[in-house]
Amino acid sequence: MTNLLSQAGWPDDFSGRVRLFPLPNMVFFPHVVQPLHIFEPRYCDMLQDALAHDRLIAMALLEPGWEHQYQCRPAIAPAVCIGKIISHSPTDDQRHNILLAGVKRARIIRELEPRQPFREAEVELLEDLYPQDEAQQRSELAERLQTLFRHFVPQGLAAQESFQQLMGKQLPLGVLTDTIAYTLQLPLAIKQQLLAEANVDIRCRLLSRCLEQKIQGQVAEPDDAPDEDFPPRFSTN
Repeated sequence: MTNLLSQAGWPDDFSGRVRLFPLPNMVFFPHVVQPLHIFEPRYCDMLQDALAHDRLIAMALLEPGWEHQYQCRPAIAPAVCIGKIISHSPTDDQRHNILLAGVKRARIIRELEPRQPFREAEVELLEDLYPQDEAQQRSELAERLQTLFRHFVPQGLAAQESFQQLMGKQLPLGVLTDTIAYTLQLPLAIKQQLLAEANVDIRCRLLSRCLEQKIQGQVAEPDDAPDEDFPPRFSTN
C-alpha cells in the first residue's frame, strides 16, 4: 500500500478545477487506495481526459434523492476527495479497471458549466489542521482511536505481527483517522462528516465517539454493509 501511495504525487500547476465522479455508496479518503471499475460512457470519457492530463479525479457522494436525476446532475455533498490514478487496465469490452489513490480533501466552491459529458467543479483544498494548543493530547487521541479500532478487527488478523507493527507506527493522526474511517463500515453520513472536517483533532474525536457508540450498538449499520467483512469490499461504478 505504501509503495502505491508513493506514486500519487501532486501536480505543481494544479488549477483548482477537478473532474467529478459522483457515487451513491462510497466516501473516499486521502491516504488510501480504491479499485474502481468504470463502464458508463461519460465516466469513460472522464477517465480518458484524466489520463491525458493530470490523472486526477474527485470522488463525490450523491445526496439522497439522486435516483430520480442520476442521468442529469443530481446534488452532491460539498466535501470531496481528490484521487490520482496510479494504475489503469482497459478491458476487452471497452471498460476500465483503475486504482485511485486518495491525495487531497477539498470543498466544492462551484460546479462549472458543462463542457464535457462529465461534471467538473472548482474546489479549494482542505489541508489537515493540527492546532498547536492540542499537541500534548494528540498521542492520547491516537492511542484511544487505535484501541477502539481493535474491537472491529478479527482476532486472527489483530494477532498478526504485521498488524501490530502497523498499529505501532507513529502515523500522523490525520492519516490514521482517514485510514480507519475508510476501512470500517460506517453510515455514509458519518463518513461524509469525517471527510469534511479538516481539523484533525476534531475528526479523531468524532470518529472515536462513533466507534464507542457502535461498540455499544447505538450506531445503525449501513443497509448495504456486509456482515463483519474486513477488509471492506471495493466499490464499482
